[in-house]
Amino acid sequence: MNFRKIIYLACFALALAVVVYEHHPGAKVSAKENNVERLVVPLINADNEEVGEAVLTETVKGVRISLRAEGLKPGIHAIHFHEIGSCTPPDFMSSGNHFNPAHRQHGLKNPKGPHAGDMPNVFADSHGNVKTVIYNPRVTLQKEKENSLRDADGSALIIEEFGDDQETDPSSNSGKRVLCGVIK
Repeated sequence: MNFRKIIYLACFALALAVVVYEHHPGAKVSAKENNVERLVVPLINADNEEVGEAVLTETVKGVRISLRAEGLKPGIHAIHFHEIGSCTPPDFMSSGNHFNPAHRQHGLKNPKGPHAGDMPNVFADSHGNVKTVIYNPRVTLQKEKENSLRDADGSALIIEEFGDDQETDPSSNSGKRVLCGVIK
């Protein structure tokens, strides 16, 4: 048997062992057992219609936002966490300002920023759909922490009409708020 065949057999055996381990009934572990914080946040539009969702998960990189939405104008859109867990249509102004417990300036490119709620822009395809994953390392889902999205009044996830310039303080020159989801 040549060396190459031995390597292939060893790789196959290792792959098989991993598959068996992962599918063994005793190896199943739920997110609850791992204390993973995971929230499903429905997103509504100005007509109070549910048009998507964001799944928020606590990770070592911060909060992971798995975003799916429809009904947007094609192109770039700002996305932010806001300070109050309220989404009163049609303008969603009930969500307050950007989430900013450290009292910094707005924008990922701002040397005196960013707000904890600032995030990279998202892109809606030619049909107005967004499907993406982004991370925010400045926030947590763990209650009773200063940067928690789940404080006494909650927070909101807002998608705006246009892209964020990532510099203008105190907001982003990104137009009106078009989608909103309550985080409690």
